[in-house]
Amino acid sequence: MSEKKEHKIVSASTGAQVSKKAAAASSQVAKKPAAPVGNATPLRIGAILLWLLAIGFEVLAVLVTFGKIDLKFMPTLWQMIAFLVLDLICLIIGSQLWKKANHIKPASEKNKAKFWLWNNMGLIVTVLAFVPFIILLLTNKNADKKMKVVGTVAAVIMLLIGGLASYDWNPVSKEQLDNYEKNITGNVYWTNSLGGKKFHLFEDCQSLNQTEELVIGSVAEAVAANRSGLCAFCARRDNRNVETGAYLDGSVETVVEAAETELETPEQETEQQETEQQEAPETEQQEAPEGETAEEEPAA
Repeated sequence: MSEKKEHKIVSASTGAQVSKKAAAASSQVAKKPAAPVGNATPLRIGAILLWLLAIGFEVLAVLVTFGKIDLKFMPTLWQMIAFLVLDLICLIIGSQLWKKANHIKPASEKNKAKFWLWNNMGLIVTVLAFVPFIILLLTNKNADKKMKVVGTVAAVIMLLIGGLASYDWNPVSKEQLDNYEKNITGNVYWTNSLGGKKFHLFEDCQSLNQTEELVIGSVAEAVAANRSGLCAFCARRDNRNVETGAYLDGSVETVVEAAETELETPEQETEQQETEQQEAPETEQQEAPEGETAEEEPAA
């Protein structure tokens, strides 16, 4: 069995190294919900512009194939492939920006169809960016046979690559993010690895044993980094629901109230004792006349 690696913990907001003691304290302290991480609007605008550019390159590939334009410094076949490659590049970059925006400001999953379409807009654009070209090329009876075969194969391959890259394999909903931010009041951990999809409540989680560097930040920062789910090991260890982050034996509000009660300051305790002492003599004075009357009655 390989040895557990020592963790280097880095702040998501500043990039500075954080001590384990400070990280542990920030992961347990209750805090107000974090502000949204980044701005989704510029990312969406950038994605749309790149998608339009991708479709523009598809149009150029069609025009080259049908002999409408001809770049003299390059063979027609290579012109067609070059425009398809540029089409694919713009498509993939645009899709990544769109997915990033969806993790900063997720869509609601109340309407399942709309939620899927919104998260996989890049997949829809992929179809628009390659399928019309393939159809036009295959139905063109005057096209060169070699160009038709090479162009079709290249476009199909790029269609598959673009579809796989544009599909959101790890979507997150507004409801899911709201639940996590409500129920998890401290900072969380995650890795910088490309395959990481979960965030963690504990620095010493067993699934992080072979990780050298950890990032610590808010739940919103973790989701923006494409870590949209709570680690199952951490959820089981802290007795939480893995889907919402809520405690299984009570609400997070109950736990926070209990913690605040335990953290009551000595000044508050002293004030409460003084109030009780002031109320005690007043009570005795109110009871005294009744006692005197009770003693005078036998004398009469």
